[in-house]
Amino acid sequence: MKSLTKEGQELLKGIADQYNLQLQSVETMAEAVVKGNGTMAQFNIPELGGNGQWMKGGMTMVGDMFNNSLKAKVDKLCTELANLVSTKLIFEEASESSGSIKSGSSNGSWPSVFGSPTSSGAQNNFKYAYFGPARRLVIEEDGKRSIYDTKHHQISGISQQQGSNRSYQFTSQDGPVDLANLALISEPVEQKQETPELAYDVTHAYSSNTVLPDKTPEDIIISTIEKINILFEKGQITEEEFKTKKQELLSRL
Repeated sequence: MKSLTKEGQELLKGIADQYNLQLQSVETMAEAVVKGNGTMAQFNIPELGGNGQWMKGGMTMVGDMFNNSLKAKVDKLCTELANLVSTKLIFEEASESSGSIKSGSSNGSWPSVFGSPTSSGAQNNFKYAYFGPARRLVIEEDGKRSIYDTKHHQISGISQQQGSNRSYQFTSQDGPVDLANLALISEPVEQKQETPELAYDVTHAYSSNTVLPDKTPEDIIISTIEKINILFEKGQITEEEFKTKKQELLSRL
């Protein structure tokens, strides 16, 4: 378990008293919330029903599945801890090893079509960003960018890596997810490479009659949005046209 700062000890002690819990239980939950970037937590705390999972604004699960009062208690506790860790440094910062990846530290320029990253991280020549609403994982390594379809996985961080792109392992609501098990939808491309021109009619960006082999409707929509984004970034359509068409396409997901 990570070491608490002096302020962190005082704050968590107050929360433990408030919820009538042992300090160790609150510390363990706080660390789980930090690992989940303040949006989720997977935990095993006897005082809170054993194994369980919390997701911000979503489902809360505890070992005693019919104990609704315990679920409400866990949800309230985790929400309070998530708000706390987003504004206060309650754990001592450990020095990063050369092979580790620090979540939430990526300042890279990501595809604006996907919006803001739900979670991200960076270390040396490796960066990643997960975009929850679009179900996309974007990875940059040695100046090359790849895009993956995360399907139902909700990526909250990276748990380990073993030296090559496809050996990275990410954390999700279902546990560890190997990068090799995600569908690659965009091969590695040099970021310095100039974007090719696209023949594209903005007013007919997506049609229900359009059939592309081996692609789901969601893939077609995301691909179409990516093309619109390229046109917008090249100045071939206005920002208003881009936003209007993007919103129209996202509503189809």
